[in-house]
Amino acid sequence: MMMRTNKLLPAAIASMIILPSFLSYGAAAETGGKITSKDEVVYATLKSNGDLDDIYVVNTLEIAKAGEILDYGNYSSVKNLTDLSELEQKGQAVQIDAPEGKFYYQGNMEDNTELPWDIEISYLLDGHEVEASELAGKEGNLEIKINTAANEKADSIYFENYLLQVSLQLSNSYQNIEADGGMVANAGKNKQITFTVMPGQEEEFNVEADVVDFEFTGVDIAAVPSTLPIDTSEMESMTDDMSALSEAIRELDNGVGDLKKGVSELNNGAASLRDGSANYKSGMSDLYGSSSQIVGASSSIGDALKQISTSLSVDSAQMDVTSLSELPAVLTQLASGMEQAADGLATLRENYAMAYGALDGAIKGIPAHQVSEKEIEALYSSGADANVVNKLVESYTAAQKVKGTYSQVQEAFAAVDPTLKQVSGSVSEMSAGLTAIADELSASLKDMDMSGLQQLQKGLAELSSQYGDFHSGLVGYTGGVSKLAASYNQLHSGVAGLADGTGELNKGVSELNDGTSELHQETKDLPEQMQQEINEMIKEYDKSDFVPVSFVSAKNENITSVQFVIKTEAIEKEEQEEKQAKPEKKKGFWDLLMDLF
Repeated sequence: MMMRTNKLLPAAIASMIILPSFLSYGAAAETGGKITSKDEVVYATLKSNGDLDDIYVVNTLEIAKAGEILDYGNYSSVKNLTDLSELEQKGQAVQIDAPEGKFYYQGNMEDNTELPWDIEISYLLDGHEVEASELAGKEGNLEIKINTAANEKADSIYFENYLLQVSLQLSNSYQNIEADGGMVANAGKNKQITFTVMPGQEEEFNVEADVVDFEFTGVDIAAVPSTLPIDTSEMESMTDDMSALSEAIRELDNGVGDLKKGVSELNNGAASLRDGSANYKSGMSDLYGSSSQIVGASSSIGDALKQISTSLSVDSAQMDVTSLSELPAVLTQLASGMEQAADGLATLRENYAMAYGALDGAIKGIPAHQVSEKEIEALYSSGADANVVNKLVESYTAAQKVKGTYSQVQEAFAAVDPTLKQVSGSVSEMSAGLTAIADELSASLKDMDMSGLQQLQKGLAELSSQYGDFHSGLVGYTGGVSKLAASYNQLHSGVAGLADGTGELNKGVSELNDGTSELHQETKDLPEQMQQEINEMIKEYDKSDFVPVSFVSAKNENITSVQFVIKTEAIEKEEQEEKQAKPEKKKGFWDLLMDLF
């Protein structure tokens, strides 16, 4: 490979002038002189597609004592950059008679030298891949793709420990410059685009722009040991925050668990309320169904009393004693019917009391806590599942509605029991009265005391008159029962809806609790996991313990710094020859004469 040392030399001298302070240490073999350190800067030029073209190394030796020293490298040739003395090269050994201080020399690498990275660069113009040599002066949508990967033929120590900085410049005259993942900054008349490749990583970068009269200075790549400062002082605060988050999730899980328990109790209460309401509704239906029978029986009793009273009001002489003898049996039978009605009312009262007690206890079991709109909004904003919150709010609203409705009609419910007691007692008293009348009538008929019949007639007349008032009250009562039964159907529908809603709510809160429990299990070790991730990240990117090794020869020791400066060739338009050769001026006599001297 032909070395372009005439072009590389000025760059080498310039690099020595601007070398940073961290390139001031290194070491080589001592054979007389004394050296303290050695640095290497590897310069490589690539073709436009990333293939290696030329590569050389500028070595910097720190000489503590003047004399002869040996340095090593697989060089095809070497050149003294410090003074005009010649360097003697024997195989891979370079013998140097070095003065005290810094000594610089350049070593041009052999053709088989490999860089630690494989670099591929491709160009697409309007979506079609083109050779770089064909791009100069073109226009259109240009895309530059840059791939970096490990070179399996080279020592991996540089790929694993070095950070790459890939940069290129595009003219500000180009439009729609895009570089995903790259940092774009103004640099005079150009846009400076910079990408970073972390140690051990392979990357692909794309730069896109609409270009006109395209020219390109090439891609610059610098490779240095990764010395990213990793400040761990704030990481403790981060892990503390994660601990607080994990604790908050635990408390949230506990809170949802308490909510689940409360909702479960509410659901059980609502189910009991529904069952009690169903029993009460059934009792009300039975009461309503038997009301017509009670009214009918009462009407028959009233008619019978009127008929008996009318029959007894005629002249005693005209009475049919045979028919009159049948009256005690009729009155006894009537009294027996009324007693059965009283027993039925007593049983109905007992069933009603049980149903009413279950209903009252279940409704009183609904919490009377008032939840404000602000508290509901806070619950929505807490991040809880919106469907669960909706069900919770709907169930709360339905429960309060049932509780409010019940408080409004509770007086009517409470009045049913004493009314049934009063009606049952009145019917029992009437039955007893009829039985007494039947007994007295039987006794009177035996003795044929007509004055007793007159008293009987008078008593039956009063009973018939009073029974009409009782029957009117009974009709009014059964009408009230009818309205109460109809109204309670709606109330029971609300109670059943409440029970269904609390059932759905209980299911939703159970699912929410399962989710928060799972979240708690997954995040309870979050601080430790985060600390482990931080430690692994620091281990991956903190190369503070990295000890540089010589790129040119394993025989070189105490290397302080090895850096790489890589650049691709530029894409430039060919300059047209503007000046034409001037015609040779014909010499005159005096000119010819002067040429003789």
